[in-house]
Amino acid sequence: MQFLSTIWIFIQDQILGMKWLSSLIGEFLYSIGLDTSGKIGGSVQFFIYDVIKIVFLLCMLIFIISYIQSFFPPERTKRILGTFHGIGANILAALLGTVTPFCSCSSIPLFIGFTSAGLPLGVTFSFLISSPMVDIGSLVLLMSIFGTKVAVVYVLLGLVIAVVGGTLIEKLHLENQVEEFIRNAKQIDIPQEELAVKDRIKYAWEQVVETFKKVFPYILVGVGIGAFIHNWIPEDIIVRFLGTGNPFGVIIATIVGVPMYADIFGCIPIAEALLAKGARLGVVLSFMMGVTTLSLPSMIMLKKAIKPKLLGLFIGICTVGIIIVGYAFNAFQYLLI
Repeated sequence: MQFLSTIWIFIQDQILGMKWLSSLIGEFLYSIGLDTSGKIGGSVQFFIYDVIKIVFLLCMLIFIISYIQSFFPPERTKRILGTFHGIGANILAALLGTVTPFCSCSSIPLFIGFTSAGLPLGVTFSFLISSPMVDIGSLVLLMSIFGTKVAVVYVLLGLVIAVVGGTLIEKLHLENQVEEFIRNAKQIDIPQEELAVKDRIKYAWEQVVETFKKVFPYILVGVGIGAFIHNWIPEDIIVRFLGTGNPFGVIIATIVGVPMYADIFGCIPIAEALLAKGARLGVVLSFMMGVTTLSLPSMIMLKKAIKPKLLGLFIGICTVGIIIVGYAFNAFQYLLI
């Protein structure tokens, strides 16, 4: 058992966390006369290390997830979801969200397609909530930064929010709150040809290139903000506003995250820096959930598909769920890290 624990710690630290890379970069910077214990050198080391690590994990994860996703094109997914009913359909839709696009804006077109196909509204909302919040990428990246316990609990609670939120929306029978052009859309069942392995690999690589081009600027911004927080903002300021002494830290972090637009890859460097400076675990995870699930651009897009009442309910469910999860992580932080 001790041997397996040692192996897992090695995988988490050296393969997922790539701590060897941080040491290598530190030695290189020191050799050219840059002191990594100072603010400037520390910022440069944080920036180079996090950009390389996140880009590597990003490309690897997108390739693997896209290859899996090639087996579940939209038409096939609609048929699979259509065979399930009740909470089982919500659970399946939430799980499906873990292998779909990495940001809420990318998830909305699929949400519209599923709704147009006549799938229950609650099922499509379970998918819409889980897709940006708890994808496989977030699981691996969270493991590399916060450890296995935090990553697994984060994903499980995110799925709970998605299932409960979708179920609640279904019970309220708000189908009339979906815009008519979506409800009345005619669907054509297009036969899906089976792809060869080389076609799936080509598709996965194309998704890597396309997603990388889209999210790389946000990675640079996110890592830049993280490096600034990590090396330039005094620890006592972070602790004062986002630490144990502020009972409203979770609420503040959730609200601050909403106007931003980024995916999990852009958020994690900021969350990592905040945690290192003394912010509570629930605060930084609430911030991440707020950014990825309730970003202002995605809400503007969603407003084109659903009416204000349903949009407000969606935002309310997600916000309350995120805040509850944040306080739960704060309460059990010392058991998780």
